[in-house]
Amino acid sequence: MHGHLEKIEQSFADVSGVDQMKNYVQEALAEKVRPLEIIKHMRVGLSIAGRKYEQGEYFLSELIMSGLMAQELSNMLKPYLQGSKSRFLARVAIGSVKGDLHDIGKSLVSTMLSSGGFEILDLGVDVPPEKFVETVEKDNPRIVAMSCLLTIAMDEMKNTIDRLERSGVRKRVKVLVGGRPITSDFARQIGADGYGADAVDAVSAAKGVLEK
Repeated sequence: MHGHLEKIEQSFADVSGVDQMKNYVQEALAEKVRPLEIIKHMRVGLSIAGRKYEQGEYFLSELIMSGLMAQELSNMLKPYLQGSKSRFLARVAIGSVKGDLHDIGKSLVSTMLSSGGFEILDLGVDVPPEKFVETVEKDNPRIVAMSCLLTIAMDEMKNTIDRLERSGVRKRVKVLVGGRPITSDFARQIGADGYGADAVDAVSAAKGVLEK
């Protein structure tokens, strides 16, 4: 295995921070290492970090940092990857719904999805229904993922799905919902296609709705 790839994988497994990882990636690219190889090793490193978190060896802060690293790496590789569509399973637009400012859950899900092979469009927090609709129209994601931690924001998930319907783009996407107050029953009631109980579950949910 190429030394640079080993370092990249290690930097994700150790969550050694964005700067160090960027240096390794720049060196690898300068040596003409293929971007897809870099992504593959990032995923291995990310899943090691994810396991350490599940086992209580890492904390939320590490998991959030690994998410930032993954996002940064994707940004660096974007110019090299234009046109080769096969690299991702699907594009996912993700955001915390309007009225909800919680970022952590959403970031964890983004991290897990990107390590699971999805391309992430992170819309941030407090995302109004119009923004979700606009993103579907403009960026053509296969999946829209909505997160909320506040019970009062749960209505916004339904509003967003209704808005997607009214705009005529609901048929183009699969809708996933998740967050502390969300249940699979609620997901069904509002007409979502899938539900993730946590960040790890979100990945199998996303893969599941693609197959439907």
